[in-house]
Amino acid sequence: MMKRALWQGLVAGAAGGIVMTLGEKIEQAVTGRPDSHVPARVLQRLTGLPERPGTRQPLPVNWAMHHGQAALLGVLRSVMAQSGLRGPLASAQFAAVRLTNDQILENATGVGAPPSTWPRRELVVDVLHKAVYAFATGIVADALAARGGPGPGQRHAALRPGRRAGVGPLPREDAYGR
Repeated sequence: MMKRALWQGLVAGAAGGIVMTLGEKIEQAVTGRPDSHVPARVLQRLTGLPERPGTRQPLPVNWAMHHGQAALLGVLRSVMAQSGLRGPLASAQFAAVRLTNDQILENATGVGAPPSTWPRRELVVDVLHKAVYAFATGIVADALAARGGPGPGQRHAALRPGRRAGVGPLPREDAYGR
């Protein structure tokens, strides 16, 4: 399961990152909002790379962090899908993970500030773009995982459909499928 989750997650996360970037470019064309160079600054601080003065940072560094983080986090969404956590609810849960990951890295490096201190418009835009990423990544991760059949959680739920108590775990040999 973990081998499939790794490659499928990288693919799903990369696809989600591309969809998020396209959405950001459309939003920026409409709103006039400039590019963010926060990803570059975070990567520079995490790796010890030099930072340039001013707001603009090297585009390859910015994209390496932006798309690299998207691809790597896709692995977690793929693990969710492989386990049987699929669909819109799983993608909504993953959106919270994506937002949390950004905030940990941005705040730990001193590049960002807690979202509660941001202007509301910036907060809404960030949450919207991260939700687009999470749902696009989820669609791809779920589709790839579905090729292997139901995950252990889905097989467990199928023992007694509906919300029921008292359903014991799957036998160990049935938990990971064929």
